[in-house]
Amino acid sequence: MTGRLRPTVLYTALIVLVIITVLPFVWVISGSLRTTGDILANPGAWLPTQATFDNFVRLFSKNGFSTFLSNSIVVAVVIVIGNIIAASMAGFALAKLEFRGKRIAFAAVLIALMVPFSATFVPQFVVTVQLGLVDTLAGIALPSLVLPISIFIMRQFAAGIPDELLEAARIDGASEIRIFFQIFLPLAGPAVATVTIMSFLASWNNFIWPLIVAQSADSYTLPVGLAAMSQAAGNVKDYGLVLAGAVVVMLPVLVLFLFLQRYFVQGIVATGLK
Repeated sequence: MTGRLRPTVLYTALIVLVIITVLPFVWVISGSLRTTGDILANPGAWLPTQATFDNFVRLFSKNGFSTFLSNSIVVAVVIVIGNIIAASMAGFALAKLEFRGKRIAFAAVLIALMVPFSATFVPQFVVTVQLGLVDTLAGIALPSLVLPISIFIMRQFAAGIPDELLEAARIDGASEIRIFFQIFLPLAGPAVATVTIMSFLASWNNFIWPLIVAQSADSYTLPVGLAAMSQAAGNVKDYGLVLAGAVVVMLPVLVLFLFLQRYFVQGIVATGLK
């Protein structure tokens, strides 16, 4: 393959992949602007016969929707903050501090990365019951408060910081806490952005765990609440309302990624994730 042809083939393949990725989002957005009758009459149509925002108006006027939305925001914020604080401290310690059991602790993080949720949700639920956190937002947020992937990302980023920089700070009399807050955290912006996006996704899109823990509508997060609303109409689902809800769910994720995209890519490159 010639040098000129190779970039053309690469860009063509990338464009095709982008189109395949974007098309479902386009169909969801288009469907959210169609009436349910229009969707049932021609499900495969890409454009609405007559665009309408009625689905969004009905969605935000539904009883309980504001509760579902606020619950998701609260849980997501708590999980993101918890992951940033705890994972950055754990990652810094695992990469730059010497203590007994360091290798075992890092091995435990790697093992936790490999264990599927289906193998842990029963003991997690038992612990949640024993703590009295069933049907609470705290019970929904607790298992994701420190994700193994967040610790791994922060540890890999911290490992790439030159030891000489930290040693110079120690020679100047800086404590480990000061080094962490004044040297490590300012440099860890890309890793923090990566942890922010991944932990937000883990919380915002989580369906199974909130469905298990939340036993009343007052504790439903957005995915669980929308699923309950979609079943309220009986056998005939309100597809327009469901698609409008899907747009509301994916919009914060897209906005967050657009704002942190540059730092997210830097974090992925710096930590060696693929």
